[in-house]
Amino acid sequence: MQTKQQMKSKQTEEELMAAAVQVFGEKGYAAATIAEITERAGYAKGNFYRYWKSKDALFLDIMQARLHQHREERKARLDAAQDGESALEVLVDFLEAMIGDDEWPKIFLEFTVQGSGDPEVRDRLNTGIYRLSSDLFAEILSPYATDYEGLRKLGALVTALFEGYLIQRRIGSNVLSLRDLRRAILTLGRPLFNP
Repeated sequence: MQTKQQMKSKQTEEELMAAAVQVFGEKGYAAATIAEITERAGYAKGNFYRYWKSKDALFLDIMQARLHQHREERKARLDAAQDGESALEVLVDFLEAMIGDDEWPKIFLEFTVQGSGDPEVRDRLNTGIYRLSSDLFAEILSPYATDYEGLRKLGALVTALFEGYLIQRRIGSNVLSLRDLRRAILTLGRPLFNP
């Protein structure tokens, strides 16, 4: 059982994270400051450093929490999947849910581009807890296909399509729809499940 202090500490952390998402959404990741985040949450700046060493560390925790929530939501559907195509459909639904939040894709893209210049952030971004990495993608779909390396490549292609779609959407291109993205991903995956 958590003590009152532990519960208050968790509440403070969650409030800082929620304020950060708001500030990032309004100002963009790069322009947002720790002072603005703490002010929005109603805390002194020193409280921020009780939880994170940097804005990047905060954002990675936000990413991890969001992805954990989405993964919990998709777990039952993945467990019920009868074949590779239906499991892939679940993963595409997961990506569409991420796209559905208008602010998140913008912040995610900006952070990914900016963070890729920092080797530590780049390494963390390539792990499965922060994104649908090629290895995680292959691991999820491996019960349905024997070509593990092919699944990894499919995961990389899906990520490229997903992030490319986000960029197209951010610049206002209406050439591709979510339906087009879904169809492309399922078409790419079909040969791995039906050799």
